[in-house]
Amino acid sequence: MSRDRLLLLQPGFVDDKHPGETFVCPHGLSIEGLLAAAPERAAGLDIERLAYPRPRPVVIAALDADHQGLPVLILGDEHPIPDDAKALGERRFVNDPQRILALLAERHGYPKVH
Repeated sequence: MSRDRLLLLQPGFVDDKHPGETFVCPHGLSIEGLLAAAPERAAGLDIERLAYPRPRPVVIAALDADHQGLPVLILGDEHPIPDDAKALGERRFVNDPQRILALLAERHGYPKVH
């Protein structure tokens, strides 16, 4: 059985187009907050924080070169696949941050967003 796999940008990343500045991903920030709110829940899925620059080999290997945007939740087979999941061949994934938050609550017991 495969587990859910959450891919995020590493907080505090640098962008060569903006020397001397550090950034966080606005789309992943709420997900990082949820992960921090219940760290004991992280054991139920695989979480990887990736470097900013593209190409992102980890994402390419998991999905493909056309789907390197983050965050993305790649759905394993331990839980039912939601009807709104996107598909690449047999791989199912969700890349909407609000939906990722909801799925983390539904599938892994994280607190729900109110």
